[in-house]
Amino acid sequence: MAQQPDETLLKADTFTNAPKVSRRTLTEEEKEELAKQRQAEQKEAVKLYETASKGPLGRWWAKLQSGPDKISLAMSIVALGVVYGDIGTSPLYTAQTFLSGQGGIANADREAVLGLLSLIFWSITLITTVKYVLIAMRIDNNGEGGIFALYSLIRRHGSWLAIPAMVGGAAFLADSVLTPAVSISSAVEGLTTLPQIEPLFDANPDLTLMITVVIIVVLFCVQSRGTESIGKVFGSVVLVWFTFLAVVGAVNLAGDWTVFAALNPVYGVKFLFSPHNAAGIALMGTVFLSTTGAEALYSDMGHVGRGNIYFTWPFIKIALVLCYFGQGAWILRNQHNPALARVATLNPFFQMMNPNVRYVAVILSVAAGVIASQALITGAFTMVSEATRLNWMPHLQVRYPARTRGQLYIPVVNGVLLAATLSVLALFRDSEHISAAYGLALTVTMITTTVLLTVYLWYSGRRVGAAVFLLVFLAIQVMFFIASMAKFLHGGWFTMLLTLAILFVMYTWNEGTKIERSQRRHMKTGDFLPALERLHGDFRIPYFADNLVYMTADSEMRRLDTDIFFSIFADHPKRARAWWAVSVQTTDEPFTREYSVENFGTNFLFRVRIRLGFKVSQSIPVYLHQIMHDLNRSGELPQQKSLYPKVDADPDIGTIRYVLVHKDLMPESKVTTRGAIALRTKYAIRHVAGSPVKWFGLAPFNPIIEVQPLFIATRRPPRLKRVPLKKPNDGRMAESGQLAELVASVEDGARDAKGRPERGVSGSANVPGMRPAVEPQRHRLPSDGETTVVMQRIPATSGKPGRKRSLNGQSGGDAKAAGAAAGTGATGSAADTELKNGSTESKGGPTESKAKSKGESTGVKDASKRGPKANPTAKATL
Repeated sequence: MAQQPDETLLKADTFTNAPKVSRRTLTEEEKEELAKQRQAEQKEAVKLYETASKGPLGRWWAKLQSGPDKISLAMSIVALGVVYGDIGTSPLYTAQTFLSGQGGIANADREAVLGLLSLIFWSITLITTVKYVLIAMRIDNNGEGGIFALYSLIRRHGSWLAIPAMVGGAAFLADSVLTPAVSISSAVEGLTTLPQIEPLFDANPDLTLMITVVIIVVLFCVQSRGTESIGKVFGSVVLVWFTFLAVVGAVNLAGDWTVFAALNPVYGVKFLFSPHNAAGIALMGTVFLSTTGAEALYSDMGHVGRGNIYFTWPFIKIALVLCYFGQGAWILRNQHNPALARVATLNPFFQMMNPNVRYVAVILSVAAGVIASQALITGAFTMVSEATRLNWMPHLQVRYPARTRGQLYIPVVNGVLLAATLSVLALFRDSEHISAAYGLALTVTMITTTVLLTVYLWYSGRRVGAAVFLLVFLAIQVMFFIASMAKFLHGGWFTMLLTLAILFVMYTWNEGTKIERSQRRHMKTGDFLPALERLHGDFRIPYFADNLVYMTADSEMRRLDTDIFFSIFADHPKRARAWWAVSVQTTDEPFTREYSVENFGTNFLFRVRIRLGFKVSQSIPVYLHQIMHDLNRSGELPQQKSLYPKVDADPDIGTIRYVLVHKDLMPESKVTTRGAIALRTKYAIRHVAGSPVKWFGLAPFNPIIEVQPLFIATRRPPRLKRVPLKKPNDGRMAESGQLAELVASVEDGARDAKGRPERGVSGSANVPGMRPAVEPQRHRLPSDGETTVVMQRIPATSGKPGRKRSLNGQSGGDAKAAGAAAGTGATGSAADTELKNGSTESKGGPTESKAKSKGESTGVKDASKRGPKANPTAKATL
């Protein structure tokens, strides 16, 4: 009869606040949000229906709004704040860098200015508009963009494609560290140009660095709010910023519209290779600054949608062109201005403005610098998420603070980026030194993206277009890379080190995953069920827990991972009332809460798959309790009752133990040095990156973390050779190992050439009654530093008075006879031994001769039986 729980014992459950599921599948907030979403969709559907009835143009718009290129005014503003921040700060320093490279404004004649503007215009047109907006953004992986999403689409065409994908992704993430540092620090340093606060910065040289650090910390802290919330604020600022750029540029163009002759690409090519170009090929490094942020358009596509980028890009490009061309017109007008010739670091962007307008420009540039950092941060989240799906980086906790899954937040990545950015500021301290390292890594990313896009176009059947695409864009971007290599010794080495470090993480994680997967095995029902059924009914083994829950990444329901199977049977078998293998999947819908169960026809083994929406908290213990109760009510799970209080405060469910299995190498694992380094690096990264214990809310329940060996091929060491023990005579062991070696050496030396025992040697004459001849004693002198000691045994006392026994219980005569019979050549004769031991013979007159005669007879018999080891007075060498 089952023991009934005592209600008085279970009162302690009232002191816990363990979470429990409600009877509703949605909260009130979720219902309201879904209701608003449905209403918006219904209104949009009605609006599209009315638009479609208005002719061909209306039908085109309705089709556009119902596809992946959907456009909304709200998300377009978000796109301005999330995507275009980086490319929007380029006008701040591009023309300034050009004048520095040419030796000042006096050397910037019409040929030079038109050449620069032509190169900038066609670089933005070809790299940003054609490559990324028109080609790359048409190639998405379920709405996600970026180099990793592109690789996911073409990975089947060759394993070598992983190399450019890894290199490009690592370079992009390295650039994501430098962009916040250089953008925000350069914008904050613009405050020093304001006359009212200039003395304050002069008195405190580190004030700009402190302000930059505060802004960066605040920026990274608000990332958890989601890109939609941030984008709405930043988007309005960026809209004002790009409008400001367009207006200022147009005002300066009013006096000289002839600069638009630079739209002819001949001016750019001619000036690039002209001897008049003082910077040479390094001019392309300056031109490249105008395209920074183009890669962010592609990687941030999943955050804001492709249609919204298409909708906003024309406005962004027009504003940029007007600003750049306005600066060019100002340079031509002021080429021979003597007042400007003495300015050390002339910046045409600020100089072309009225002094009163310049204050507004400085304030807006600070905001634009912050927003530029946002574009790279959100892009980094997307890149890491894609790398995780490719198993190139550890599985991290991902949060979805917005309504769409594309807008994500990864706490670990956010923290690493913050720490790395602050390290860059501590190392370089100002934007001048940081900019020396900026841009080099991004050229690597652009080149690798070009290679992957070419492969996609080639296998899509557009081979001619792929060849043209590769030749044109690879030539341009290789020139960008060569020009940027001039920065290597001036700070570019830091970017390369960051790239190599990130690349090492991705490579080792990928290699370690391959090795693990090579030994991963799954068991069919017929393989694991009989053993588990036998264990479940084996009452000799006590219960390890009522419910044993394993968290697994395998979502296949009709098989069992060998890791779980061997964990149950390893060491002492873990017997339980029910075993559970639970996997968790994240869906594309925000509020999904579903589960499926496979019980294999038993009431003790359950395979559970839980599907949760991307906005639902993954608190597995809460949902698992609900599943257990559901199965209990349906009769699939036998009744369980807790006799004692538990942390989960659920007396209707028995005890639950959670188990997570990790892998580790065995010392004998047959793996290459490279593979061993990859595995150990992967395990070290996994330890730092975080544990599923926190993601799934298991920490309060003291889960078990098991480490199982990685069963890859092992080296077979040579077999051990068994050495037989020497049997002691008369059942007695030799006094010491050294004594046994001594006796063995004597016995080996007493054999003839044919290996037979020599005559006259003790132990060789085994004929009963025959007395062996006594060989003259051979004395071995002790070597230098060796001490020879005689082992002495206390003689036992006979029961007869006046008679004392020798060492082995014999009389003195017996000892002499035994020593003579032994004759093994041990150090000293029996007589010598007798004297040294101080053994005492009986002094009884006639009795003595009888004893000696009897002892001799006994000694012969003993010698024939015991052999050479019978001499108890042999010396031991210490």
